[in-house]
Amino acid sequence: MSQLSQQPVGGPPKKFGLDRQNGKIAGVCAGLARYFKIDPLVVRLIFVIGAVAGVGSFILIYLAIWALAD
Repeated sequence: MSQLSQQPVGGPPKKFGLDRQNGKIAGVCAGLARYFKIDPLVVRLIFVIGAVAGVGSFILIYLAIWALAD
């Protein structure tokens, strides 16, 4: 039986971080967009709609990500 390779396929693992250059407030949405390779506007809209519809739960999520990232 052959040994399995311990090297990850496709390069180094992705790491989340705040994107302070492209961020509007703290860089959380821009960092999430960069991590998932999507447009930052989409992430910002999700957070705004979630904050309005979810009665502030998305605000707590945003603050938690801001505090824990980097």
